[in-house]
This record gives sequence, structure tokens and C-alpha cells, in this order.
Amino acid sequence: MSSHQMERPITIVISALGGQGGGVLTNWLVTLAEQCDYFAQSTSVPGVAQRTGATIYYLEIFPKSSVVDKTIPPVMALMPTAGDVDLVVAAELMEAGRAVQRQFVTPDKTTLITSSHRVYAISEKMAMGDGIGDSETVMRAAHEAAKNFIAFDMEKLAGEMSCVISSILFGAIAASGTLPFSRENFKDAIRAEGKMVEVNLRGFDAGFRAAENATDKIPLNEVSNITATLITGQANSPEAEALIKRINALPGTAREFSYAGAQKLLDYQDLDYADEYLGLLEGFAAEDKAPFDITRELARYLALWMAFDDTIKVADIKTRTERVEKYRAEVKAAEGQIVHMVEFMHPRIEEITGTMPRIMANMVKKSSLLTWFFKKFTGPRLLDTTKISSFLMLYFIASLKPIRRKTERFHQEFIHITKWLDHVSGVMTQDYDLAVEIIRCQRLIKGYGETHERGLSNFTRIMSVIDPGNVKAHRVAEFRVAALADEAGKTLENELNKSRS
Repeated sequence: MSSHQMERPITIVISALGGQGGGVLTNWLVTLAEQCDYFAQSTSVPGVAQRTGATIYYLEIFPKSSVVDKTIPPVMALMPTAGDVDLVVAAELMEAGRAVQRQFVTPDKTTLITSSHRVYAISEKMAMGDGIGDSETVMRAAHEAAKNFIAFDMEKLAGEMSCVISSILFGAIAASGTLPFSRENFKDAIRAEGKMVEVNLRGFDAGFRAAENATDKIPLNEVSNITATLITGQANSPEAEALIKRINALPGTAREFSYAGAQKLLDYQDLDYADEYLGLLEGFAAEDKAPFDITRELARYLALWMAFDDTIKVADIKTRTERVEKYRAEVKAAEGQIVHMVEFMHPRIEEITGTMPRIMANMVKKSSLLTWFFKKFTGPRLLDTTKISSFLMLYFIASLKPIRRKTERFHQEFIHITKWLDHVSGVMTQDYDLAVEIIRCQRLIKGYGETHERGLSNFTRIMSVIDPGNVKAHRVAEFRVAALADEAGKTLENELNKSRS
């Protein structure tokens, strides 16, 4: 190449959410390039807020050795161009998916580095059903779109190393070999900034090692076989060991969900409750057939329903030590600094009576005087759990876990669960696919209070029209989508009317 010819710059896109250190990572890369005698330019387009939009950082670096007059820097672009990006870095999995969608990632040139953890978007949290994006689909698309793909849980690693995720990402970039700089050059950029040097170097080394080992050893077409392996979870008692053996006796495709379900219910209630869950699951597995879709789907959705959100669960979550520690870490509270946690509560009479034993709940429902008394504690209110009185109130409610099975809410919930399971059992021998869709309808039921009532109402309306002879599986799936379309239920009502006519 003659001296007057210009080389193409190295182009880098970084996508990071608020608080993930995208700006710090960008500054390190600029410092790295300049220390290695490169021109460097960075621009950024901020998102709207911490989870309604990520900030996109764009960098171009260019070797000074390729410029005849080094006093005149080359003209560089301010925004990335689809199909012309060498390195894409995402601090969260769905941001990697968005980069693929925007065609920043191409199989002929792009190295894609992403953390595999999720930070749920506002739209995912607000969805009436399970609105969480499909991580497996994003991973598969990333594999296919990128020339080189590196992914691992950087958020978890950052926690283990007590560092920020940006230093993990910086280490992964160095390990990828995409940039023409040595490992020591990268470290020098961290040292040059002079902030939290030891912590950031520790995170850098951890990210470097993890990225070196992140090359997938399992082909994509074998991913579906992973769930057929035996569960090897640790058991701290003979009873728990027996549960794991029972889980491994289930069809392979159901083991992963059933293990997670048993763990969830063990935390939610106790060992007996997890045992009851597996007993129900085993009953269906005995009647199921390959590919065992009913057992797999039931392992997931039965656990979700059995761990329904009641006041005991909500109070338990709000008083857990790990939640307080996480909150303090998010607001970056110093050691010994008092942090006020103010909870928004909106109790209704139904939540109050639902927490009572059935005999007491029936007494309140039948007595206008008792109903009037307890309604005084309903309505919206703010609860500062930093105050001992507020915390003790929640702590008392959480301590009612041992009597949960005797509460009115538990009784009512299991009436619906039993009817649902009976419906599945009655349909599975006549129309297997329809039974699977009936199981999946549980995703309509979530939360508590009015949210739970609305979901249960939609679920009940769908169940009321299901007839193996008249309603096919695909129609039930369409009903479910319609139920999630609007809170008023108009879309669902239109679909049900079509079916009735």
C-alpha cells in the first residue's frame, strides 16, 4: 500500500444501560488507542432512561502510521453504519439482540461480545402475561449473525469480583483479539485513568479469562439435548436427595423445569409442598407420551401457580436481607449510611381476609361490623420500612408462612388449580395439543389484587368455551394472545364471540 492510501478505521459499537459504565468503557478504549499512537473519536446517543433506552457509544480508531500528515487527523464518522462494524459490545443480552436487528452485526467481519444476563425492560414488566423476551432466540440469532461470538454472565462475574461490569467487558474485548493491542496495553489504559485501579484490573483479568473459555463447545443443533441430562443439584437432607432422584425419574425434557419448580416451592413454603408438586407432576408423567410436552409444560406452569403471590409472599420478599443489600448497592449507600425504603401498598379487604384462616375469613365476610373495621386498613398508603413498626408489621405477615395452607386465599387458589388439572387430564387423551395449550393458559394468571382477578377472569372465560370436539389447540393459543392484548378484555371477547358463533 502506498503512503497516500488510507486504511479503513476500526469501528466499535457499545450498547450499555444507565449505571453499567458504558462511558467509562468508551474512555478506556479512547485512552488505549491514543497511548498506542492511534487517532480515536467517540460519540454517543443517550437513551431516554435507565431501561427504556440504552446509550449507544460509537468509536472509530485509526493508526497514525497510515496518515502522511499526522497533524491533520482523518475524517471519521459520527454514527455506525449497518454492515460496517468490526466490534459490537453489549452489556446486556437484549441489547445484543437489538444490535443484530439493526444489522450492526455481520458474519463477514463483526465480533459480538455480550453479557448473557437480563435486565428486564419496562415493556416486559408491564406485560399482562409473561412478557419476557426469549433469550434463547437472541443467543441463536447472535451465533448466526456474528463472525465471532463471546457471551457469558458478566453481571454475575462482576458481583463475584466486587467490580463493575465495564471492567469485565474490557477484559473480554482484550481476549477477543479484535483490536491490535496487547493485554498490557489494555491494562495501561486502566492505570492511566487512575480510578479504582486495583478493582478494575481485577475485573479485567477475570473478564479476560472468562472470555478465553467462553467459546461454545456444544453445537447449536445439540442445545435441545442439554435438558435430557440428569440433575445433579446439591441436597442438604435425605428428603431433598429423594426429591432429586424423583426429578431424575421424570422425562428428560421436564427435569430442568421440575428442578427449578421444586426449588421455588421449597423456598415458597416447605419440603412437603415441593413433594406435593412432584406428586402431581408424576401422575401426569405416567400418562404422558413422547415428546412429553405435557409433563414439560406442566412442570413450569404448575410451579408458577402453586407459588401464587399472596400477602405472605410479598411481605417475605420485602423483608429479606438480600433485597435490602441489593437496594443499598443500587443507591450506592456508604457503610453505616441510613437508607429509607418506602413501599407503596394498596391492600384491599380481599387481601386482608385472604391472609386469615378460613374460619376467621368467613366470620369477617358474614359480619358487616367486622368488614367495616378491617376496611379501615385498606386503600393506598406509603410504608417506610426503615421504621421498626412498619418493618415488624411486614415481618409478622411473612412469619405466617407455616399457616398458609389454612388461609382463605390458599383454599380458593387450589380450587382453581384442581379444576385446571382436571381439565388437562380430561382432554389429554382426546386432544394432546389442546391439553398443552390449556396448560399454557396459566401464564394469564399473575400478581395479586386486581391484576390477579383480571387474569383469572380471562383464564376462566377461555376454559369455559374449551370443548375437545369444537375448539382446536391453535384457537386456544389465539384466545391467550387476545387476552393479553388489552386490560378491558375486549379483544378476547371478540375472539370468544367468533368461536361461539
